[in-house]
This record gives sequence, structure tokens and C-alpha cells, in this order.
Amino acid sequence: MAMGRTLFLFVLCLWIPLEVVGRKEPSSPTSVDSSVSSRPKVVKFGALFPMDSVIGRSALPAILAAVKDVNSSTSILPGIDLQVILHSTNCSAFLATMEALQLMENDVVAVVGPLSSGTAHIISHVVNELHVPLLSFGATDPTLSSLQYPYFIRTTQNDYFQMYAVSAFINYHRWREVIAIYVDDDNGRNGISVLGDALSKKRSKISYKAAFSPGASESDISDLLNEVNLMESRVYVLHVNPDTGLAIFSIAKKLGMMGSGYVWIATDWLPSVLDSSESPDPDTMNLLQGIVAFRHHIPDTDLKENLLSSLKSQRVKETVSFNSYAFYAYDSVWLAARALDAYLNEGGNISFSSDPKLQDTNGSMLHLASLRTFDGGPQFLQTILGMSFTGVSGQIEFDMDKNLVHPAYEILNIGGSGSRRIGYWSNHSGLTVVAPETLYLKKSSNTSLMRNQQLYSVIWPGEITTTPRGWVFPNNGQPLRIAVPNRVSYKDFVSKDNNPPGVQGYCIDVFEAALKLLPYPVPRKYMLFGNGNFDAAVGDVTIVTNRTRIVDFTQPFMPSGLVVVVPFKEQKSSPWSFLQPFTTEMWCVTGAFFLFVGSVVWILEHRLNPEFRGSPRKQLITVFWFSFSTMFFSHRENTVSGLGRLVLIIWLFVVLIINSSYTASLTSILTVRQLSSQIEGIDSLISSTLPIGIQDGSFARKYLVDDLNIAESRIVTLKNMEDYIDALQRGPQAGGVVAVVDELPYIELLMSSSQCKFRTVGQEFTKSGWGFVSISSCMSKAFQRDSPLAVDLSTAILQLSESGDLQRIHDKWLNRKECTTVDVDSNKLALTSFWGLFLICGIACFITLIIFFARIFCQYNKFIPESEKTDEELQPVRRSRRPSRTPSLKKLMVFVDKREAEVKEILRENKKRRHSQSLDDPSVSSAI
Repeated sequence: MAMGRTLFLFVLCLWIPLEVVGRKEPSSPTSVDSSVSSRPKVVKFGALFPMDSVIGRSALPAILAAVKDVNSSTSILPGIDLQVILHSTNCSAFLATMEALQLMENDVVAVVGPLSSGTAHIISHVVNELHVPLLSFGATDPTLSSLQYPYFIRTTQNDYFQMYAVSAFINYHRWREVIAIYVDDDNGRNGISVLGDALSKKRSKISYKAAFSPGASESDISDLLNEVNLMESRVYVLHVNPDTGLAIFSIAKKLGMMGSGYVWIATDWLPSVLDSSESPDPDTMNLLQGIVAFRHHIPDTDLKENLLSSLKSQRVKETVSFNSYAFYAYDSVWLAARALDAYLNEGGNISFSSDPKLQDTNGSMLHLASLRTFDGGPQFLQTILGMSFTGVSGQIEFDMDKNLVHPAYEILNIGGSGSRRIGYWSNHSGLTVVAPETLYLKKSSNTSLMRNQQLYSVIWPGEITTTPRGWVFPNNGQPLRIAVPNRVSYKDFVSKDNNPPGVQGYCIDVFEAALKLLPYPVPRKYMLFGNGNFDAAVGDVTIVTNRTRIVDFTQPFMPSGLVVVVPFKEQKSSPWSFLQPFTTEMWCVTGAFFLFVGSVVWILEHRLNPEFRGSPRKQLITVFWFSFSTMFFSHRENTVSGLGRLVLIIWLFVVLIINSSYTASLTSILTVRQLSSQIEGIDSLISSTLPIGIQDGSFARKYLVDDLNIAESRIVTLKNMEDYIDALQRGPQAGGVVAVVDELPYIELLMSSSQCKFRTVGQEFTKSGWGFVSISSCMSKAFQRDSPLAVDLSTAILQLSESGDLQRIHDKWLNRKECTTVDVDSNKLALTSFWGLFLICGIACFITLIIFFARIFCQYNKFIPESEKTDEELQPVRRSRRPSRTPSLKKLMVFVDKREAEVKEILRENKKRRHSQSLDDPSVSSAI
């Protein structure tokens, strides 16, 4: 506020000559000079804007028509004559300030205008001091919505929403970089700032901000466009003033920037220019072919048609057609009138008071007392912000940030002699081909609409219908300088060549093949560097995390990862190799099941099968023999019981699976168990204390030391393949290494070149790949970080992979004998692979035992002779046919040990005896 007052006093000092002329000094200064009227006859408001500008020529007739319509209305301000005081600013912020001060002398209750955001910033300090609402239908700077300007009310759309509409359009076409061309004033600078924020949310960005001064000459603009044309991006967002914007297209046309491959996106200034002309000049339309522009969306209503008919009937000399700002200007007058009517109806008064702070002192001739404060300004301001009605431009209502609700834009594609609408944008629905007001009525979900963004097709500059890439390799005469490692080893991947382009190898062929698939030429120059590790190169460059933070990589063209390689040679197998197919747990469970199944079969066969009878020693031998002979399917004992056969069938199936798995595992172990090193993978390598070899310049050193905590003293740097072979063959005892850790492509080449004398053990313990780096400090400055070239090359690499060309290049350079990877632990069989079989077998055994013993107890109850029963058992309790005490375990065991045939014979005799007793003794019969 202090800054505003200082600026205000500064302007007053410049205003001295204008105020002195023709003004009578007040006879005596008063601190308060109020004029109060509960229902005044005349109410004044001001209109402050450049009336000879593109927007001003449309807005002036609309304002005059609005005043006329308000005064003709019987429902709004009845009995009150609404008068407008016009002041033109002539597109000058300084003159606008002077005009605003003169306007305030007339005790206006509101000011309509200005158009310029820069002017609005200055005048807002004046209206803040005098409590006069400022209704601007043209100032679109997003920062004017801040709390610093409480009396500034925007009656048009905020550029905040327009920039998000532009961002949505850019994201719809998948462009990642744009260049913003704008006037470096409040409106241009702040609008582009919002655009940058909106793009960043879509993972896009403004790659370059091309700003020029408001009064820039044609040569300045030409120099700026020349600079822009040397850059990669071909998507230009033009955010300038309506009165000077066409000159930029004229210069761009001369520079060849309006042809195919270019994308021009103009903000609402361009439709404002075109809509202000009933029949645009053919030369102008020819200049604008293919441009996409954004225009305020004004719904087609009867109010709009009636206003246009009324305005055109007046045939204003300088105005033959009207742009969207005319509708916002018309609604601004009606907003002030409706709010004033509501304010007066609520008991408000139109009164002005002198501000004690604005008094002339020390003989000053500024006449500050002529500037008076609107007493009802704060209340009138709140009344305006609370208004809600349907105007010509749509719904007039303000949200919490003092922006008009339902912001929406039409997206136009200029072509032929006019333009066609390709869609809409609103903050409710995003991009759509349906009018926003229709979607508001449907009350559709914002989330579902955002997923279905849709626009009609666009005819781009050069009359092409295919969406431009939006990016080309910059035409600045500087070829892309590509860093290539000048290797002294592994030359199959990349190496120096005497023929153009000076390098050769697998990586170079893949890169050249990918470049041929790009739709634009990429001038390049290969620069050889010494053997080492480069973050920016075409070659065998590994994609690792710390590198991706500073450079861009393409899609990997070869998978890679760190592996452990050790010497490999024929060795005698261990005498205990036969135990290695199974884990200890598996051996124990398998042995236990052999004994368990043998015992179950013995129990089920003992009473029926004479081969399972005899002395206890013989029977124990039989159980062990039968159990383990089933492993070889050589058991001589036959099973005669149904339950025994069922158990045996299931167990033989289990044995078959175990035998087959054991044989396969043992064969594999005896085949691969030929390593001359005790290292079986990265875990055993970490736990040892022996030296480890790595390639000179490899990222493996940092990974082993920092991530795996291996002592740096164990790391031995090896220069080339010959050093690998020598160090591995000598071993740690002779000054060599126990193993080498390197990337898989190098190791595969090493193994095949050495006739498979070395093998990898374990699995890859990192996952990465080789890719082309798209930027480095040594490269051309025009080829910047986040360049789309990385994406284009990635797409080309995928095409090479899908077409099979990538594999053909691989076979040309790297087609060698394949060597198997050794992974000893992977050949061992664990219980987890067989527990299902054991479970099925165990359940079958328990079920058969339950059935068997149930039959035994039934037979035993029938087997007990009557003579063995006690006297108590013969009492009436015997009617239950249950003995009063449990038979002894010894008698039960004796019964179980009897042959089945013997038991059945005894049961038959007992049955005959009971039958004869029942005939001789009726009491016994009844008891039985």
C-alpha cells in the first residue's frame, strides 16, 4: 500500500499543469465534504480504455448500447439516469493514469476498463485508495487476482485458464517442448509463467522463452525469430497484443517458418483481430493458414443475437464486426447497473468524502481535495462480487478468487478464408467437441470426461493433416559431436576404423540403423576418446541410476547385468556326489516314509499273507527289505489284501517320481561339477577374502565397494581380455584373482573367445542395459538435455528389435559359441518340490489303517467266547451285549496276530455253539 501511495503522489506531481488550468480553488479546505442521496437522479460511471484499438473499437459501441439498454429498462435503476464518462488511454499506461485521475474528479461509482494489464496494475492503486470498483473486461493477467488488488474485478476470462487450455492442447498432441513468444509486459510475462506451470504438470516444458519489448522494431522481431528457428522445438505459442501480433506472422513467413513441420498456437488475441473484421484481408488469411487459435467461448443465445443485430444496425464507422470483448464490455455495464440497483435497494447511499490524507499542504497546487472517496465502496464491492445473472457472454458470477465461473475457450483452426472450430476446452470437461454448456447441464463427472479428451482433426501449416512431430534437429550448422570410446579391448562392440565414419562395431551399427529410421537427418561427427567410462557416448554405455540423473538414455539396445565368472576345467567328481541331488531335509523325509509305508503294508498284510508272518526277527527283516526294495521295484513279497495293494500302488508312484528326479539331478550335478573354484555365486564371493578382478573404468568397482561392502583392497583392475584370462588362470595363489565381476556381454564374449574355459556362476545380480546417451557437456549446445531425440531413438531401437534387424546386427558382430552358465545350487532338489506327493501317500496310509482296525474291533467283539464272561456280564446288563470291562490288551494283541482264516473258523464255531445253547436254555436265548 505504501508503494501504491508513492506512485500515486508521483503521478499527481506530473499532473499539475492539467489540474491548474480552469479550476477554482475551494474557498476553505474541509476534512469531509459529502454529498448524500438515498435515491439519486443521476449516477455516473467511467469507461477507461484505448478506444481506437482492436478491442476498443468493439467495446465502445457495446458499452454505449448497454447504457442505453439500462436506461430503457424499468426494472433496473428505475428513475435513475445512468451516465458514462469516456476517457481514452491511447494505449499508454502513463496517459491512462492521468485519465483515471481526471475521471475520479467526477464522483464515479465504478470504472469499466482498462484493457491493458499493465495499466490495470497502476490504476488499481488509485481505485484502492478511493474505494471505486474497477471492472476490467480486457485485463487478463493472472496476477491481478491477488489480494493486493481488492477493488479490481475481472469481467472477462483469466489467462490462467487460457494457459491451461493451451497446455491441454499441447499434451493432447504429445508435444513435450514448446517455445513461447510473447511481449515482455505484465500480461505476456505472467501469462507465459502460468503456461510453464501448466505444462510441467503434464511432463512438458517451455524450452525457450522468446520475449520482445512492447515497442520492438521489425528488425528486433526478425532477429528473435531467427534465433528461435535454430532451436529444436517447432511448437510456438504466440501470446502478444492484438494490434501488433500480425506483424510477427508476416516476418515468420519471410523466414520460412510458416510451412510444414511448424506449429503455431495463438492465444485469444488472434480471434479478436479476425472477429473485428467482417471480411478479413485475403493476404492476411493466406498468412495464417494452419494456425490454431483460442477464443473466448460465448454461448449462442438470443441475447447474443439481439445485441449483435443492435450493434450492426448502428454501423459504427470504424467497427463493422465485433469480437468477444464486446460482449464482456456490455455485461460489465449491466453488472455495475444490477449491483448498484441491489446496493440502493439494500439501503445504500451514493456519497463521497474528502480523504484527510489527500489535502494540499505547503502551498501545493495539486488540488488533491478534488479526489474524493466513495463512502459505500466496500459495500458496493461486495454487492458486485455477489451478483449472479445470465449475460450476453454467459453466466456472470464470481468464484472465491474473483474469477468468472465456467471458464471456457473455443479452439479454432484457421484455413481457407476463415476458421473452423475443432473443439472446446473448459475447466469442467477439458478438451471436448461438445459445447461446455451442454456438459454442464449433464453434470458429467470431471474425472470421466478428462479421460476422454477429443478434438476434431487439424489442418496444419503446409496443408498437412498428419500431426507434426513438433521437433526437428536444429539447423545451426553444428553436427552432433558423439563421444566414442577408443577401446583397446572388446573391439567387437566399438573400435576405430580407417574408413568413414571412422568407427565400427556392434554399437555403431545399431546407432546408424536407428538413425536411418528417423524422419529427419541428424548430422553427426564421431569423436574418439581413450579407453574409459563415458556418460555421454555412443558405445557400450551402461544405464545406471547415477547417470540417469544427469543425462538422457535411449531404450536399451542390449540387456546387461553384472555376473561372476570363474575358471572352468575337468575335475574328478567327489566320492559323495551321489548325496548332492537331495537336500538334507529331503533325504530325512524320504527315508522316514520308506519305513512308514513298509510298516503300514506289513500291518495290512500280516493276517492274510504268509510272507509277512514268522518270527519277530524275520518279520522285522521283512519290513526293512520290503520298504527299501520298492525303490528299485524289486520286492519279492506279494500283497494279497485290497488295502495293502492300494497303499503300495500310491507309494510306487511316489517312488517313481523320486527316482526320476534323483537321476536327472545327479546327472546334471556330475556334468556341471567341474569348476576349479569354490566360488558358486556373488554370495560366496562376498564371504571370501580373495581378490576380485574388474574391468578398468567399469561401474562395477563402485557397486562392489559401496553397495556390497567389499573391501577395496580386494579389487584388482584388469585392462583387457588377455588380462582376464591370465588372472583367472593363475588364481589368487599365484597373484591372480579368484573370479572376475563384469557385465554379461563382455563375459559372454570372453567365454566364447576362450573356448569356454571360463563359466559364470550364480545369477545376474544387477539388471541394466546398454543405451545411447543423448547429451553431454562435450556435445553441441543446440542439442540440449531432455531432447526428444532420445525418445525418437528409443522408438527406432524398438522398431529394429521388432523387425529382427537388431538380432541380425548382433549375429554379425557377436555370434560366438555359447557357454552354459553354472548354478550348482539350482540342481539340488528340496522337500518343497515333493511335499504334495508325501502328503497324498500319508493320507492314504492313515485311511487304510483306520479301515483295517475298524474291521479288527468288529471281529474281536464277535470272537470273545461266552465262558470267559463273568457272572456280572450275565446279569440284565448283558442285555446291552456290552462287556462291563475292557478286554485286556494282551488278548487283543493275540487276536490281532491270529491268521484271518483261523479267526473266521473260530467265529463260525462260536456261532454254532450259541445257536445250540439257545435251543437248550431259553433263558440264555433271551439273554443273548
